[in-house]
Amino acid sequence: MRDHAVGPNPPADADRILHRCRTLVRPALTEAVGRLHPWVGEMAAYSFGWCEVGGAPAVAPGGKGVRQALAVLGAEAAGASGRDGVAAAVAVELVHAFSLLHDDIMDGDADRRRRPAVWKAYGTGPAVLAGDALFALAVETLAAQPGGGAAVRALSVALGDLVRGQADDLLFADRPWTGPERVRPDEYRAMAERKTGSLLGCAAALGAVLAGAAPETAAALDRAGRHLGIAFQIVDDVLGIWGDPRVTGKPVHGDLRERKKTLPVLVALGSPQGGRLAALLETGDDPGAAAELIERADGRAAAMAEARRHVAAVETALAGVPLEVRALGELRSLLGFLLRRTG
Repeated sequence: MRDHAVGPNPPADADRILHRCRTLVRPALTEAVGRLHPWVGEMAAYSFGWCEVGGAPAVAPGGKGVRQALAVLGAEAAGASGRDGVAAAVAVELVHAFSLLHDDIMDGDADRRRRPAVWKAYGTGPAVLAGDALFALAVETLAAQPGGGAAVRALSVALGDLVRGQADDLLFADRPWTGPERVRPDEYRAMAERKTGSLLGCAAALGAVLAGAAPETAAALDRAGRHLGIAFQIVDDVLGIWGDPRVTGKPVHGDLRERKKTLPVLVALGSPQGGRLAALLETGDDPGAAAELIERADGRAAAMAEARRHVAAVETALAGVPLEVRALGELRSLLGFLLRRTG
């Protein structure tokens, strides 16, 4: 993807920031998972890439830790130490893991990060149980902190939005490609803000809340994270069609094979080529031709332009409150990384 970066920092800066935050959070995250029932804790550890089925240690691909980094940086942006955001980082990482366990079951995705998904490795029932345990552990982690009541309330709002977004995403699958009942781009944006943006916004805000920041600072960070979530989801959509399988770990044109109603598709369906594209998508026989048609209809370019608009909205939200300069610079570095990422 040749899309301009946001901010002056090279990707190496984002990698360094993510590594710093993961290193800060990992001991507390490990300790929290260690409090779970041993079998449930093994499934949780497997989901994080820490062990194999049966508990043997492993070094498997894990997530980048974007949400935990936002929690740490949210605390630092509010003028506190990153350590003040660790409990928030642990909580949002646990909630994110819980959502992935359940998402994989709902979507029927057999693999996660180039390994069998938890439900394939352990069974559907155990995977549901592990997800429930991670959710409960996240609430417990926040409730135990000074100011934990406000943090739990903020997490509850985000979780309510996440569920609404996931419900909309599932319902989109049954709606037609064309006609008055088709999914429209504005509905997609609302879904993406809830499904992806709610937890990113909550992550940044929770770090500030536990650091004792003013309510307007936490609210601004939440708004910024929600816009970031929409941009993040759009980039995922682009990678789901045109991403390199060697990097993404997913088949080329994977989202088209699964007939997902993502933003590049929805934009292209509204173009003069929409009728032909709908016919291709309905049969699913030629995802390569569908991808080419979407690109010719400017679906890819329009989606990335939309992502950049939401990144600009992040900057506007962050400009509305006084934030610590170094942490603000690191937040900007993450923005550029998320827009440029290839996997």
